[in-house]
Amino acid sequence: MKIVVTGTAGFIGFHLAKRLLERGDEVIGIDNINDYYDIRVKYGRLKELGFEKEDYTFAKRYKSKKYPNHIFYRIDLEDKSAIEAIFKEHKPTHVCNLAAQAGVRYSLTNPDAYIQSNIVGFLNILEACRHNEVEHLAYASSSSVYGLNERMPFSVEDNVDHPISLYAASKKSNELMAHTYSHLYGIPTTGLRFFTVYGPWGRPDMALFLFTKAILEDRPIDVFNYGKMKRDFTYIDDIVEGVVRVIDNPAQPDACWSGRRPNPASSNAPYRVYNIGNGSPVELMDFIKAIEKALGKEAKKNMLPIQPGDVPATWADTTALERDLGYKPGTPIEYGVEQFVKWYREFYGV
Repeated sequence: MKIVVTGTAGFIGFHLAKRLLERGDEVIGIDNINDYYDIRVKYGRLKELGFEKEDYTFAKRYKSKKYPNHIFYRIDLEDKSAIEAIFKEHKPTHVCNLAAQAGVRYSLTNPDAYIQSNIVGFLNILEACRHNEVEHLAYASSSSVYGLNERMPFSVEDNVDHPISLYAASKKSNELMAHTYSHLYGIPTTGLRFFTVYGPWGRPDMALFLFTKAILEDRPIDVFNYGKMKRDFTYIDDIVEGVVRVIDNPAQPDACWSGRRPNPASSNAPYRVYNIGNGSPVELMDFIKAIEKALGKEAKKNMLPIQPGDVPATWADTTALERDLGYKPGTPIEYGVEQFVKWYREFYGV
């Protein structure tokens, strides 16, 4: 396959690109390398993919020194002409859109970044797919779309009309936009609702990274909702396996779909939405214990109320993923945390 992967300097995009390259696919990577979090991590990921520079010119093509079938462009998704040029030149067969302005709490203070990257940028990807006969578009959604829904586990057939952050609203918007293009232009699209992804090369703004760093530096960690939180932590290798299976199996129209009783996870158009989660929520305090065990050091804790935009629990119903693609994530939290800590110590030399 010839696959455009956006967000290849990002956590999931980096791991996905590496997996696709190692199985022989051609990957056209795109990322704007913004400074939302420690840019050294992004440069480190790109170096793992065979790009040695730490100063990338926008819209210039870079060839990997490690993978002959990999090229990279530094581009903002909002740059419509640059996106159009890449699609026109390379004519990808498949696209996986993982680039986005991430973070729930950041969206409370920087809403414009989410509209530009997650809405305008995604529209540019949809238009590029439409005009270049792309066979399948897979794209990142998020478990945050479930918002105020309290029915557990979260099912792709649940209503998701009550987001509580602009980040979540932008991801729900992506699903609606994708359905429109599937319906109007017959483009197969699949949305992937990721549940709290963690593992080596993880994001520095996420709890595992923040907790590990603070504990090693002998600083207290902030434990929100007084520890009464549950998260469906999903290991990065499980996420990538799910994404690859989705890419390889383009969405098909659902012959059983009815407008009288519409299933929000499918359509009479080639459109699908899946949860990719472990399906086993972990108590926040148990998660912290796993980090303490891997580090061999106890955490000092600041017990705090829940933050705006946060939900107390997430739990993925992966029935649809199992039914359609024969896959269910299952990496134990202890193993995943241990792998992250090993990577963290090596990367930062601590």
